[in-house]
Amino acid sequence: MEPTSDTRDEAAPELVHPDASEAPPEHPWWRRLRVAPFSLLIGLVIVIADQLTKHWAVNELADGREVHVLWTLQWNLAFNTGMAFSRGRGLGPVIGLLALLIVIVLVVSSAHVNSRVARFSAGLLIGGALGNLIDRLFRGDGWLQGAVVDFIDFQWFPIFNVADMGVTVGAILFGLATVLEGRHADEPAR
Repeated sequence: MEPTSDTRDEAAPELVHPDASEAPPEHPWWRRLRVAPFSLLIGLVIVIADQLTKHWAVNELADGREVHVLWTLQWNLAFNTGMAFSRGRGLGPVIGLLALLIVIVLVVSSAHVNSRVARFSAGLLIGGALGNLIDRLFRGDGWLQGAVVDFIDFQWFPIFNVADMGVTVGAILFGLATVLEGRHADEPAR
């Protein structure tokens, strides 16, 4: 009996569906949020930590008491109508609307980010912005007229809170991730 041979020509091109070279269809924005839950989870952790610590500060430090913690660190209650680290006093409504816009942009854009560091930093930014926005909405006499609760005081730096730390660390990490991703994109493939 003769050996059977394969009748396919090995040099023949593989058949490809005519639509296979086209880009995949664009999904609606709510289906692209597959990556955003990580950022939202980090943001939720920051909001909870921020609001719990602010609740503690308002209840324990309301009488003007300062609590010495370590070296120059102390807990000292302050109400801030400005931005992070007590900058821009009196701009509460503008800052509140800006924070809301930033949160919306970050939630939507975090779904398109591939870097874990960038998604983590987006979560920190989302949580920090929401934590202070909650104060502006619910700790005042009118819409966005509230003051942000600050209580972490190093005595040589403006008083701040957990949300401010989230925004600051998130912005630094996001900047670093952007620079590092840009460097990797510029490197030639080996």
